[in-house]
Amino acid sequence: MPSRRTVLAASAGVAASLALSGTAHANDKKLRSLISRMTLEEKVGQLFVMRVYGHSATAPDQADIDANLKEIGVRTAAEMIARYRVGGIIYFTWAHNTRDPHQIADLSNGIQQASLRQPRGLPVLVSTDQEHGIVCRVGEPATLFPGAMAIGAGGSRKDARTLGRIAGQELRAIGIRQNYSPVADVNVNPANPVIGVRSFGSEAGAVAGLVTAEVAGYQGAGVAATAKHFPGHGDTAVDSHYGFPVITHSRELWEKLDAVPFRSAIRAGIDSIMTAHIQFPALDASGDPATLSHPILTGILRGELGYDGVVVTDSLGMEGVRTKYGDDRVPVLALKAGVDQLLNPPSLDVAWNAVLKAVRDGELTEARLDESILRILRLKARLGLFEEPYVSHGGVTRTVGTPAHLAEADRIAERTTTLLVNEKRVLPLNRRTHPKVLVVGADPASPSGTTGPPTGVLATALTELGFTATALPTGTSPSAATVARAVAAAQDADAVIVGTYNITAAQKTLVEQLVATGRPVVAVAIRNPYDVAQLPTVPAYLAAYSWTDVELRAAARVIAGRAAPRGRLPVPVQRADDPATVLYPVGYGLAYGR
Repeated sequence: MPSRRTVLAASAGVAASLALSGTAHANDKKLRSLISRMTLEEKVGQLFVMRVYGHSATAPDQADIDANLKEIGVRTAAEMIARYRVGGIIYFTWAHNTRDPHQIADLSNGIQQASLRQPRGLPVLVSTDQEHGIVCRVGEPATLFPGAMAIGAGGSRKDARTLGRIAGQELRAIGIRQNYSPVADVNVNPANPVIGVRSFGSEAGAVAGLVTAEVAGYQGAGVAATAKHFPGHGDTAVDSHYGFPVITHSRELWEKLDAVPFRSAIRAGIDSIMTAHIQFPALDASGDPATLSHPILTGILRGELGYDGVVVTDSLGMEGVRTKYGDDRVPVLALKAGVDQLLNPPSLDVAWNAVLKAVRDGELTEARLDESILRILRLKARLGLFEEPYVSHGGVTRTVGTPAHLAEADRIAERTTTLLVNEKRVLPLNRRTHPKVLVVGADPASPSGTTGPPTGVLATALTELGFTATALPTGTSPSAATVARAVAAAQDADAVIVGTYNITAAQKTLVEQLVATGRPVVAVAIRNPYDVAQLPTVPAYLAAYSWTDVELRAAARVIAGRAAPRGRLPVPVQRADDPATVLYPVGYGLAYGR
């Protein structure tokens, strides 16, 4: 692993000459001097945060080399850095960047070394989406926490801060210094296909408190937090990955609802804010997505809200930002709107050259680029990247997935499980009177790529708690034959646990037929808590808010009576046949013994 001496030599004295202290803008003179020595091409590269395939910066697998050649025109991360001088790289599980913590640390070090060896080389800001819950890029053995809506159900700002602190320490140990979390969207639309349980809830004040607590945890651990998705993605019925959502809120409603968590995050000193690929006519009537909107990003975010930190786009490969303009115009318009970091364009070559051409043609000034680069370099300085760009295997071993961290995640999860229905006190189940348990339901792919499947995790956890539990996966849309097989298996069980996932008509049929057997049936919402409205006959219902192991194990302990259900709904659940009527209000949650 490169030593600090290697860092200083490789960066041609940059780190040594800066001697950056991390105070707000104290080092601007030195940073501006750095910028003045950069070529235009280097400046353009500094604005981009790009994906790259492979577990290694210099020696990825052949399949990853092929993917890089096809999508980026380079073989490796090191080649991409040499050609485009990118300022940031984003890690994804599907890009094979995140096999295990020690490998990730080596990849991070390889990226830093490749960049610092360039003329006027600068450290790279490595980022990822580690929201926890249903969006995770770094899996086991790293510590995985409950997702935002589960934390909202727990309602503890202390827990949110602890999550940020521990997750931040582990990310920093493997070389990731910018996390695209927390989600600051206020989820007021149960039909929201893209945010949902990624939000802390539907109450703006509660969301704001948990957002600022997580920000304090992450940034106290030396990792940049990112509030997303500005100006607010919580009331959409369209997924901006595949379409172009429109928010119909008035300006007044935006001020009272969507803006509240972002204002709080800014007051808390948030390092970066991510834009949303949504149309918000009350804030900008042009029809442009917020990512490309000067009135929204410069007028409101910079001007009215007074934010002077880093603004990063959501992925530029998403359909929501590509609907109106071509891939060559999007990065240019984003910069003109007030963006600093251009995240993951579909073609780096097209986007990079488009920005370069815009400067040479006079559409963008070099001074405009310098503004964004200064913000990016300030952030890198504040994170200590100029002095300590590398990480160590010792640090990984001491920090990532320690018994203390894992135990804290379990404790936090235990405070989130929410009991919504418990007729005739079906729960907790007694292992003496109901020893044989059948676990059925959906088995969605694991959020982190390393855990699950949910039916197996629940069955294993219940077996460890003294039951004899059997898993029988039935899927998100079980066929009549699958339902019949589950009903037949239920005849041989003392109780049935069924996991529901964004409930479908077929899942509803499954639960109803299981209830008709007369066996005690406990349904567990392993994603949206709204599922309960579709199941009026189920005798017991828990909301776990996600299907990661930590949340499922907590639900199993609640089912077995080893833990009390302490969560409270952070969103209202409306009646299925009358959405205007609230079935279970915010704050609802049953306890054992009453």
